[in-house]
Amino acid sequence: MPGEVVHFEIPMDNAERARKFYELALGWKMQPMPEMNYTMVSTTPTDKDGMVLKPGAINGGMGKREGPLQHPVVVVMVPEITEAEKQIEKHGGKVVLKKQPIGDGSMGHMGYFKDTEGNVIGLYQAPKQ
Repeated sequence: MPGEVVHFEIPMDNAERARKFYELALGWKMQPMPEMNYTMVSTTPTDKDGMVLKPGAINGGMGKREGPLQHPVVVVMVPEITEAEKQIEKHGGKVVLKKQPIGDGSMGHMGYFKDTEGNVIGLYQAPKQ
């Protein structure tokens, strides 16, 4: 379903400190990705393809606090980010980070927008199969 929440992002100022906090406080599993200055976060078990096993549960990530990632962000899936950006702007939102590949693009594409209330929301487009 387009627009479903599929991921979250938490900004961090100190990667080691943030990872340690969430590992100890909530039992989350961390997978640092230093080449992307990012940490994948597992809050719930997944299958071999990384898909969550519990309906309604999501995993996420933590990235350096910069640009639009200043506060925790929910990320929604859309079929095509460029089309979603057009609809967002048409209805009063503002694109704050245009569509860009995640890494080399093999993990899909992402972007950020501000809604009409000033909240930053992430967009995710799955890689083409």
